[in-house]
Amino acid sequence: MRQSSSPMSREIDTVVFDLGNVLIEWDPRNLYRKCFGGDEAAMERFLAEVCHTEWNEQQDRGRPWKAAIDEAIARHPDHEANIRAYFERWTEMIPGDISGTVDILAQLRERHFRLLALTNWSAETFPIAQARFPFLGWFEGIVVSGRERMIKPDPAIFRCLIARYHLRPESTAFIDDSLRNVDAARREGLAAIHFRSPAELRKQLKALGIALPDAA
Repeated sequence: MRQSSSPMSREIDTVVFDLGNVLIEWDPRNLYRKCFGGDEAAMERFLAEVCHTEWNEQQDRGRPWKAAIDEAIARHPDHEANIRAYFERWTEMIPGDISGTVDILAQLRERHFRLLALTNWSAETFPIAQARFPFLGWFEGIVVSGRERMIKPDPAIFRCLIARYHLRPESTAFIDDSLRNVDAARREGLAAIHFRSPAELRKQLKALGIALPDAA
């Protein structure tokens, strides 16, 4: 049975999760520390200048990986092997799930909350994650940016989520590790939570009237 809302909180019946670094660990450094033999400075230069955040976000927005790799190699042909590794060894960027958050997801599922996900993720690599992490099958639906060809914090992707699943924003909690995405969700009326840790998330959900059992 769902917990009743406190007088100062909203009655939440739906919880929307971001995936990367909320439920699933992701960091390209997990791969590139191996590629660069522990040379942190060289690795950080590569991630800042070659395969940087903005470059990766284009794949999240729907650019094919082949086009992305070709573009980066044209800019930095001396880094061809490391650029190709970004896609060819992509799974090494993901060491596993964040078990404390998966436990929260399981508890929400047991209490029959409506569960959805909204993720900035390449359409080409997302099926790999789906095959690896069974809990992704617990969601009623997952909006994947690479399939929609738009990414958070674009308000259009939040509006897509709301319209597709007929959400009432005032009764929907949204969890994301990016503050800019949290701010964008709030502008669309969602009860947005900035994720920092599973323990903190439990407290934040409780503040919204969702009191879950303590972690085991």
